Amino acid sequence: MPTTVLIGAQWGDEGKGKVTDHLSESADVVVRYQGGNNAGHTIIVGTERFALTLIPSGVLYPQVTPVIGNGCVIDPSVLVTEMAELADRNIDPTRLKISANAHLIMPYHRKLDAVMERFLGQQQIGTTKRGIGPAYMDKFSRHGIRVQDLFDPKIFRQKLEVALKDKNKILTKVYNSLPMDIEPIADEYLGYADSIGDYVTDTSLLLWEAQQAGKNIIFEGAQGTLLDIDHGTYPFVTSSNPTAGGATTGSGVGPTTIDRIVGVAKAYITRVGTGPFPTELFDDIGAKMVDIGGEFGTVTGRRRRCGWLDLVALRYAVRVNGLTELAMTKLDILSHFENLRVAVGYDSLGDRYTEFPRQQRVLYNCRPVYEELPGWNTDISNVRKFSDLPKEAQHYIEYVEDTIGIPISMIGVGPARDATVMRTT
Repeated sequence: MPTTVLIGAQWGDEGKGKVTDHLSESADVVVRYQGGNNAGHTIIVGTERFALTLIPSGVLYPQVTPVIGNGCVIDPSVLVTEMAELADRNIDPTRLKISANAHLIMPYHRKLDAVMERFLGQQQIGTTKRGIGPAYMDKFSRHGIRVQDLFDPKIFRQKLEVALKDKNKILTKVYNSLPMDIEPIADEYLGYADSIGDYVTDTSLLLWEAQQAGKNIIFEGAQGTLLDIDHGTYPFVTSSNPTAGGATTGSGVGPTTIDRIVGVAKAYITRVGTGPFPTELFDDIGAKMVDIGGEFGTVTGRRRRCGWLDLVALRYAVRVNGLTELAMTKLDILSHFENLRVAVGYDSLGDRYTEFPRQQRVLYNCRPVYEELPGWNTDISNVRKFSDLPKEAQHYIEYVEDTIGIPISMIGVGPARDATVMRTT
């Protein structure tokens, strides 16, 4: 059975949850390999809406073992709450497996995230203020506290004491904020050992054994390629590697075990927060995309910025991830527009770019070069075969395929669980 990596090919919010849910129907294991509760995956099951932030989307299928890998940062209060909410809705969360090596988001991470962002003023990154960035900072400075530390109170308290001594200096002397007390933090977090202890394990070994047994494994990325800490529009990025390479380091499996890399992209493009966005629309068309597409963040509720599909950026995602195929979501939203556009290049500072520019100054000055394509003005939400799509919609898909150089194997035509066109390419 294949090992599949599923990643966002834009700035996140591409509809990865629905695609993961679709593929999970035949999966044995679904793995989150990076990020924290700054990413929300929304799945519609009948009349029910599930918004998951930490637990992999595959948990909705009873045969799936959901795994939170070592590359994630975990806020245990969010995790315990999410598990309880699933249980209340008759979804069994006790199948969850958590890497002992995943790092914990601590209360001082959340506090630092908020004050650091506030002090940036006009230079704000647009963080969700959930402590993800500061948690990764501690991880890479080797001062982090891991899930496994919860089960050794002495080690946990020693690490917390050292960390809090440093963080309180920063909070009080740099940000003029009140210091934090060690005791309530220690009491709260050591209490989570009982709540999650049964689910903590060596997930790298678990995944290796699943691969050896021929299990079907899906790696579910959070955020998207253009938010990658190394390959995204830095500094307006997340704190981890949502790109395909992050799946191996964030889970402990080798790159040669990956068989398939599926990118997910909307039929248009959106972005939450600040940062460059060459095809952003500031007119009535952009506002209409927001309204019809319901473009508000799953986690934050923030309004998403909307624009026409950017094929320069999408080709870049194909290249840096080694995508083997693409799943396109929300094609139905374009049914409401008479004429469509896709960006095939940029003009910036007197030069033409057909590849994604890496210089921040160039990217901020980009003006899209558009190709015009006809719309179809027809409801496609009940279509389940590619041949039944309007000719203009088929042409749109085929044009994108030809431009990015990989097949589009799945097409989302509505929010419902079954509103997907599976395509033989």
